[in-house]
Amino acid sequence: MLLARYQYEFLEAGCDEAGRGCLAGPVFAAAVILPDDFDHDLLNDSKVLDEQTRYALRIEIEQKAIAHAVGVVDNNEIDKINILNASFLAMHRAIEKLHLQPQFLIIDGNRFNKFGTTPHKCIIKGDSLYFSIAAASILAKTYRDDFMKQIAGEHPEYDWHSNKGYPTIKHRNAVLELGFTPYHRRTFRVTEPQLTIF
Repeated sequence: MLLARYQYEFLEAGCDEAGRGCLAGPVFAAAVILPDDFDHDLLNDSKVLDEQTRYALRIEIEQKAIAHAVGVVDNNEIDKINILNASFLAMHRAIEKLHLQPQFLIIDGNRFNKFGTTPHKCIIKGDSLYFSIAAASILAKTYRDDFMKQIAGEHPEYDWHSNKGYPTIKHRNAVLELGFTPYHRRTFRVTEPQLTIF
């Protein structure tokens, strides 16, 4: 059972990112502030939900959230500052875009670059523990998927419509055979064995 809040003293936003392990495309992040009494039977980590459910939940999240925003860092920026810093920057951009500024942040994962003077808590697997982080994971994932589908037609041979830029065998082979597109992250090694196969 997910929880509505980590703490109740300060206005809290949950943050998460999508696209960190991809070979191509930006990293997207979202920040979401939900009502204190928010509850939902289906909302969970975006990775355990199917695409149809994610998009249905996005509509509900955007209707019920007190505030929500998405931040983006493109592949060129990722290559300059590395993917970890790019993930933090995408979260910062999302937080900055919120029309209501949070007083406390809960972050999915174990590391984060401090956002100004706003206190934060890093929570491993936070997207399966807190509704606001789960909601942020849904927004980040679906808006990133939208972007990858949008650019997929420019380079159909890389199969982005299906793999969304993740390093599937088909995607890796296309890069090895055809080279990089302007959307690829040049600092990511295509043959890196630690990259997850999706």
